[in-house]
Amino acid sequence: MTKAKKKTIKTKKKKNKKSPPLIMRLFKWAFVLAIWASVILSGIVLWFAKDLPDITNSATFNKRASIIILASNGTEIARYGEIKGEIINVKDLPPYLPQAVLAIEDRRFYNHHGVDPLGIARAMLTNIYKGKFAQGGSTITQQLAKNLFLTHERKVTRKIKEAILAVWLEKELTKDEILSAYMNRVYLGSGTYGFEAASQLYFGKSAENVTLREAAVLAGLLKAPSRYSPHNNSKLAKERSDIVLSAMVDAGIKNIQIPKLRVILPIGL
Repeated sequence: MTKAKKKTIKTKKKKNKKSPPLIMRLFKWAFVLAIWASVILSGIVLWFAKDLPDITNSATFNKRASIIILASNGTEIARYGEIKGEIINVKDLPPYLPQAVLAIEDRRFYNHHGVDPLGIARAMLTNIYKGKFAQGGSTITQQLAKNLFLTHERKVTRKIKEAILAVWLEKELTKDEILSAYMNRVYLGSGTYGFEAASQLYFGKSAENVTLREAAVLAGLLKAPSRYSPHNNSKLAKERSDIVLSAMVDAGIKNIQIPKLRVILPIGL
C-alpha cells in the first residue's frame, strides 16, 4: 500500500469521527457554569453571614412609646410616637385575616424556606411586562428580617443580608411564629404598628373580631398605608380591599363575598 493511499484512509477515518452532540456540549458547559455559580454564591453568603451574629444581637425589638395629649375634658388633641396593640397570634385570629395577608403578599409562604425563587421570577416578569417596578419579590419572612434587623436602604448588599437572615429565621422559628411576628410589627398607617393596633384605630375592635371586609382593608394597607388608609380615603380603601378579596379568590380561598365596609372616623373628621 502506497503512502498516498494510507494518507487517504487516515483522512477518511478522521472525517468519520463524530463530534459530541450539541445538547451534550451545552449540558457540559451548563454544569461547569453551575459549579462556578455555586462557588461564587457560597463565597458571597459566607462573606455577608460573618456579620449575622452582630446584626441579630443588636436588633431593636421594642417600639417607641406613644405620647397622647388630652384636653381638659378627656378628648384626644394630638398623638406622637408609634401606636402598638397587644401581641396577637395567628391561631387566635379569624382565618380570613391571615389568609388575606398571604393572598396579597406571599401566597407561597408555607411552601418556601424564606426566599421564593418563583416569586422573584414572577415579579421580574411582571415588572418587565408593565415597564415599571410594580411588584417586589420579597417574602413575608424577608420583610420581617428587614423590619427586625436591617435598615430600609435600597442596596444590593441589604437585599443579600435580608435573604440570609430570612433563611436563618425560617430555621429558628415556625411558620406561624414568623407570620405572627410580621403581623405584630408591620406598619399600617396613622402611626400604628401591627394589625391589633390598626384594627383598634380604624374599626374600634380587636383584630380577633374583624369582619372579612375589614380584614381585606387591613391587608390592603400593606402596599401603601397612607394612601389606602380608610381615614384618608375611604373610596381607595374599599377599592384596594376589593383587590385583596379578588386575590383571596384567585388563591383558592372559598366563600369569599363582597361585604360592606364600616370604619370609625378619627375625631374632627
